[in-house]
Amino acid sequence: MKLISFDLRADMGFLKKPDINEKIYLTYNMLHKPALLGILGAIAGLKGYEKNGEFPEYYHKLKHLKIGIEPLDSDKGNYTKTTVTYNNSSGFCNIDKDDLPCNLVITEQILLKPAFRCYLLLDTTNEIENVLYKRIVNQEAEYLPYFGKNDFSAWWERNSVHEYVYSEKKPDSSFQIISIFHKDDTSIRQSKESLTEGFDLFSTETEKPLFFYFEKLPIGFNESLLQYEVADFAYTSAKLKKDTLLRDLYLLEAENVYVQLF
Repeated sequence: MKLISFDLRADMGFLKKPDINEKIYLTYNMLHKPALLGILGAIAGLKGYEKNGEFPEYYHKLKHLKIGIEPLDSDKGNYTKTTVTYNNSSGFCNIDKDDLPCNLVITEQILLKPAFRCYLLLDTTNEIENVLYKRIVNQEAEYLPYFGKNDFSAWWERNSVHEYVYSEKKPDSSFQIISIFHKDDTSIRQSKESLTEGFDLFSTETEKPLFFYFEKLPIGFNESLLQYEVADFAYTSAKLKKDTLLRDLYLLEAENVYVQLF
């Protein structure tokens, strides 16, 4: 198994939230696993959505991958956002009270200059994963990857690709997670004895300014309901206590930091 990362960037991005109101379509702040799988599918040359009610080829063939996501160039985990309003006059997207096609005015919240270090644990004896590995290393893609909409193309530089020596060694002291991490209810409940007075799960043993970012993000799909399955994620500059119970931690040996691959 090879653990690699590459730095994915875009000028703009739109990772649409399904829970919207009538006035604006909102975006997730963080790149999430279902969106990253779509990008990886484009790189590998796997088919996308073709029929309503059916998951695409890339999802079936890549959903087992363990991935990690580290925000880059963010403001304590946050990315600058703006809104864009435009007209859809095709007549296919909206009907009026008389059931006739009409103009649709859409306002979208847009991410500006999103950038993420994407970690992948790949089995290069698997044909598809080997293709994915080679294409990422060589800065190649079968289809143009994009950040949520095909208006917003994404890219990475060849020199941003890194391969790591890693282990699944458990922390023996306070430790740093540089990726976003999934904090499920079991982990939190089992860690009650290690909570600090002010910061719950987090140790304050750091000289850096502390920040804590939280977001509920899609982690996969409910394949019966065809809806996102979501989970609570965190991102922090604080160190965690060694007895904090989190799953799927991987130690990057040379860097002496952890990432969570989920």
